[in-house]
Amino acid sequence: MSSTSTDHRTPRRRTQAERTEESSRRLIEAAIDLILERGSRGTTLKEVGERAGYSRGLANYRFGSKEGLFLEVLLYSRRHWREQLERELGDQRGLDAILAATDAFRRYLRCAPRHYQAMIMLWYDAVGHPSALNAKLAAHHSIQLRDVRGWVEQGIADGTIDAATDPAGFAASFYSCMFGTVYQWQLQPELFDLDRMFENYKFLVLRALTPDRN
Repeated sequence: MSSTSTDHRTPRRRTQAERTEESSRRLIEAAIDLILERGSRGTTLKEVGERAGYSRGLANYRFGSKEGLFLEVLLYSRRHWREQLERELGDQRGLDAILAATDAFRRYLRCAPRHYQAMIMLWYDAVGHPSALNAKLAAHHSIQLRDVRGWVEQGIADGTIDAATDPAGFAASFYSCMFGTVYQWQLQPELFDLDRMFENYKFLVLRALTPDRN
């Protein structure tokens, strides 16, 4: 004779830290939605709280100000980007790292377009307005430029990149292309072939950086 038993165990209650992390994530995602809909100037802490399904005052309590909220949006988006980049890079160096980073950027835009679009909008709004947000954005950009310079220097050292290449100059042009791509894609997404653009860019990178073996 068989019997059926039912598991009556009570589900584990989430800790306060877990609940706080979840509410912060929902507030940040709500802020991203509102930034994309209304711009940073049209986004209010009250509406962020309501959009996330919480009280009007929670966003103000959690972040203190709009700038505090936007700083968290930046850090949140940056964390997602760095995770994507590290997955793509693995242990690749030099020219391979540059090509992998290009693919990582394309996949990031495909997987989390809202995150990067919101970050770019905050970036444009912060230009020319000294603030903590502006300083964080500048620091983030400096890290990105440093990464690309390092990959170029590695490629020059291992012979996969032409020794005449200017690491700083290439790093600046690399991110100029990335930012320009996002801008055009946001402006006319139905007319802009993102995948084709990135494949063309990788082709140009190979032509520009690969040493002439003749």
